[in-house]
Amino acid sequence: MNNLPVEYIAFGTPITDDEGYITNAIVFCHGWGGDYGSLRRIIDIMGPGEPIDTKKFFIIAITTLGSLNSASPSVMELGAKFPKYSIGDMVRFQMEFLKVKFNIKHLKGVIGNSMGGFEALTWGAKYPDYMDFLISLVSSYKVAGHNYALFKFMNNIIESDPNYNNGNYTKPLTNSLKLANESMYPYGLSREYYRYELSNDEIDLAMDEMAEEAVEEKWDANDIVYRNNASTAYDIEDIVSNIKAKSLIVAINQDQYFPPELDAIPMSKMIKDSKLIIYDSIMGHIGTHEIIKIKKELEEFLKDFK
Repeated sequence: MNNLPVEYIAFGTPITDDEGYITNAIVFCHGWGGDYGSLRRIIDIMGPGEPIDTKKFFIIAITTLGSLNSASPSVMELGAKFPKYSIGDMVRFQMEFLKVKFNIKHLKGVIGNSMGGFEALTWGAKYPDYMDFLISLVSSYKVAGHNYALFKFMNNIIESDPNYNNGNYTKPLTNSLKLANESMYPYGLSREYYRYELSNDEIDLAMDEMAEEAVEEKWDANDIVYRNNASTAYDIEDIVSNIKAKSLIVAINQDQYFPPELDAIPMSKMIKDSKLIIYDSIMGHIGTHEIIKIKKELEEFLKDFK
């Protein structure tokens, strides 16, 4: 496949060496349902004088392979003929883009949130000399347990639609896509948030809104199935120890997707000299919106790279 579309946004000022290569780039990798705009999750720690200092770093957020507006089954209009891909392919997609668009062959750092953490960690494990630092936000070294079951459940909803036709459908599978997105709702926030911050009526409304989001954002069934298959196949337990970049692993105690005791803590023991930060957020998995809570720790981690 040639001439693949790539959606991205960039902030800051690039610094180049004598050979013209950009030397101060940081790539942000978004989560499962996100895109380049997911960079807003860390916007509170970006800007002049902030931990991610836009005067010293050049930050690039890329909508990854398989996500809407970059190369995906729907965007390329290939449907079920689109090649199957892995998390490793997502990484290579971004590496090729960085080389062609920005003349980048080495990154200052990679930051990945949730599924984006799969990419960042794979990047560090398979190409250990490619970056100086790596930050994993609410992520893991493999998809297993209830995360695996949830991805499979979403695909079962879509693939059991009478109109799915092995991915060769002729019109949007609206109802199935609504149900698939709605199935994710109970896990995004903490159990405490659902119990104490929301009434049942508010939960009804939120679930309805999440279902409609699949329509409003023009979800495509093959896009979802392909991305879920890439995620369920993700497992770098055998190579995660290859990571050489200075690594920061950030977890949230109330995260239902990646509880620290199952993911971040064991992963921190696999990655040599990594630093682990765990904080509280009633927002659960999406508590990276409150990343300002660990601003001092992030500043301390990043100070050597500025």
